[in-house]
Amino acid sequence: MEHSETGFLLRDGFVMLGFALFFVLLFRRLGLGATLGYLLAGVTIGPYVLGLVGDAEEMSGIGELGIVLLLFIVGLELNPSRLWRMKREIFGLGLLQVVLCGLALTGVILLCTVFSPAAALVIGLPLALSSTAQVLPMLQSAGRLRSPFGERAFAILLFQDLSIIPLITIVTALSRNPADLEGPSGWLTAALTVVAIIGLIAAGRFLIRPLFRLIGGLGEREMFIVAALFTVVASAAVMQAIGASTALGAFVAGVMLADSPYRHELEADVEPFRSILLGLFFLSVGMLLNLDAISERPLFVFGLAMVLVAVKALVIFGLCLAFKMHWRPALGMGLLLSQGGEFGFVLFAAAHDALLISDEAASLFGAVVTVSMATTPFLMSVTKSFRRSPEQLKESREGPSEQTAGALIVGYGRFGQTVAQTLVAGGITVTLVDSDVEMIDVAEQFGAKVYFGDGTRVDLLRQAGAAEAELIMFCIDQEQIEPEFVHAVHKSFPQAAIYVRGFDRRSVLKLSDTPAEYVVREVLESALRMARMALQKMGLSEEAIERAESLYRATDRERLSKQIAAGDLRAARGIVLTEPQVHDPVANDPA
Repeated sequence: MEHSETGFLLRDGFVMLGFALFFVLLFRRLGLGATLGYLLAGVTIGPYVLGLVGDAEEMSGIGELGIVLLLFIVGLELNPSRLWRMKREIFGLGLLQVVLCGLALTGVILLCTVFSPAAALVIGLPLALSSTAQVLPMLQSAGRLRSPFGERAFAILLFQDLSIIPLITIVTALSRNPADLEGPSGWLTAALTVVAIIGLIAAGRFLIRPLFRLIGGLGEREMFIVAALFTVVASAAVMQAIGASTALGAFVAGVMLADSPYRHELEADVEPFRSILLGLFFLSVGMLLNLDAISERPLFVFGLAMVLVAVKALVIFGLCLAFKMHWRPALGMGLLLSQGGEFGFVLFAAAHDALLISDEAASLFGAVVTVSMATTPFLMSVTKSFRRSPEQLKESREGPSEQTAGALIVGYGRFGQTVAQTLVAGGITVTLVDSDVEMIDVAEQFGAKVYFGDGTRVDLLRQAGAAEAELIMFCIDQEQIEPEFVHAVHKSFPQAAIYVRGFDRRSVLKLSDTPAEYVVREVLESALRMARMALQKMGLSEEAIERAESLYRATDRERLSKQIAAGDLRAARGIVLTEPQVHDPVANDPA
């Protein structure tokens, strides 16, 4: 019997992974993203097409761990102070999005169907929620999760996750099921949730951090994985026990560890599990798609899915304009969050159990959500002019292996190439890491060996030989290097000097209190070079040009030191050269 069950498990795993691999590679190649590939793979192997795999609901339960792990990783990116800075977006923009979209969709359902007001409300409000599991990976792959656009999108998604508790409370309050009247009230659930969050924060500080410190001292990297998964699952289980969102519990667990020195190690350990389980979740969503319900009322399902996308896109577009976003990113935001979300399935099931909607209605609107999710990759494809594309080609490439080099350089764009080639000219061996597949291929044509990988992961730096390198140089553009990450790199590789390419003087201020030995403003020297050429053109002598450059450098150093000391970019505003300082008699001699 056990052998038979193992055989079925292996067969199901083989079928699911095989179909997922084929469809995801196909849709990645077409530029439509992985989510649509997983959904179509699930539909194909599900009971309504080939029927190759068994219990889709059981797979869905396992796959929901992917959402839990995703929110944990996102929590690791957001320390409490950063969350506090986002409070206006979370409780302003997020609240208005859920309320306005929910009421608008409730009105649409009342106009287009014969549902009662209560039934329309418990369907319309869940439809206001978007797919965290779909949107966040898209933002991550595009490198925009930490951008202003990404933070606003995340703020909306976070409030949607927080809103699950009041939405379940509304369903319970409207319930026609006598059993619900005996359960805990919504206020009690909300109070228990607050207590649970406080308890998780306390546990994180007084139990989990000492545990990670102990594991770190033992040097058992495998135990980090066990401890990380334990932390996530335990936090989710606490929330599930009180009827709250498991994803919220995982998010809180991530936030409470976001400012710990173990953040990047945890992120690297959990990421593979998140990717696999999230893919399994979307597979199960595809398998659960009721094709019979669609075939019986195709116009209703596809029509309402299009209305859902249009209404949410329009409402979110208007809200973003009201929050002073430019119309292009506002439209991109509306389209990005226009689909229904995975928590809709949970709330539809709760409404069914509350005897507010029938089983057929729950299946129909579940199909509407799934169809709307399938539209997102197409919408992203046609809105590339409004935002960066979230789909990045990530073909399989050779990853960095254990090796020894004098310098480890992360980022091999125009800046990193100059740094690397100059070091090589000086006889220094270098290891190069970048995540841009196209650039790696081009570099290979010119004889440069660049390893594929995300150089902002500590485990990958270790694989690339950071433990033996004398220099670790981050030549990545924009402001991707955070102070916490620099501290984590220094703690892991104390023998290496850390150099960072900064975007501007804000970067220098931000990284001033880190172990980074040198932070260079990327355009400073080229700007000074142009200024020297301009002064030469104006006829100044070499001596006057040297004095002018020295004066600027001294003034700039003084201003920067005062800004660093004050921790404020606006400090030392009076130390700026605004009037001519150098008199060159040669330049003013009419002869």
